[in-house]
Amino acid sequence: MSNEPSAIPLAGVLRAANELVSAGLIADYALGGALAAIYYVEPFTTYDADIIFVTKDKTLSAGIPGIYSHLQSKGWRVEREHLLIKDFPVQFLAASGLTEEAVGNAKRMEYEGVPAKVFRPEYIIAIAASVGRHKDLARIEQLLKHAKVDKTLLDDILRRYKLKLPKL
Repeated sequence: MSNEPSAIPLAGVLRAANELVSAGLIADYALGGALAAIYYVEPFTTYDADIIFVTKDKTLSAGIPGIYSHLQSKGWRVEREHLLIKDFPVQFLAASGLTEEAVGNAKRMEYEGVPAKVFRPEYIIAIAASVGRHKDLARIEQLLKHAKVDKTLLDDILRRYKLKLPKL
């Protein structure tokens, strides 16, 4: 993922996620989904950003309601399951199991001067294998072919979560 500004307001998304951590609404987060994959391979079309977060507090008011309330107070709009920043959809998804481990082991990066974390390719592949949609299978193939993947780590993740890579 280049550091050149794009039509996707990614710096604003990452800034907001950092703000949620600072405000104590979430414990940690990482960029997941297609935009995480784009960090490692050639760009492809995506329609939203996925921020996978670890809740700081397990009460009912924690997590999604707190995130929505906080970001709406900052001018973000809600449209179905997305929050919109500059009309770009962002989905905040609570981490658990594999995705929580992926957040904890995410790679630190900086985008347009904003510090952030992005899922490592091994976790993107494992998560895609667990979901198994056509676009996830294509993402697995692209990452295995073009990204620097730690095969030992990938095999360990797949084994621990009882996942298998599809035949490509």
